[in-house]
Amino acid sequence: MTPHNEMRLLPWPSPEGKPCFLSTDDNSGHLSRLADNIEAVQLGMTAELLEHASEVLGDEEAEPEELRHLATDLTEALHNVLRVATSRGQRLPIPTPAHEGGNEGPRLPAAAFG
Repeated sequence: MTPHNEMRLLPWPSPEGKPCFLSTDDNSGHLSRLADNIEAVQLGMTAELLEHASEVLGDEEAEPEELRHLATDLTEALHNVLRVATSRGQRLPIPTPAHEGGNEGPRLPAAAFG
């Protein structure tokens, strides 16, 4: 496997709303730990919001304004979760193709596919 991408997408945007990146090979540095903590908070808040959304959507008497507010909060949470997933995906090791000496992984016989 080759190394991961050293540019880490941070869990907050710039003041202009653009992505922020951290260039480091030290995953235990101050900014890396801060980003890890913020990601954990964002994911925890999203889990709580999802639980709240289930309750509100189950309430047949929910007001339209409450539903609009919920949709706004869910949209923001989805943006955060997508940024966390993208950041973590970019930091995964990149596998070396088999023809370059990498591990091919398990193989199944053709009969396994019908």
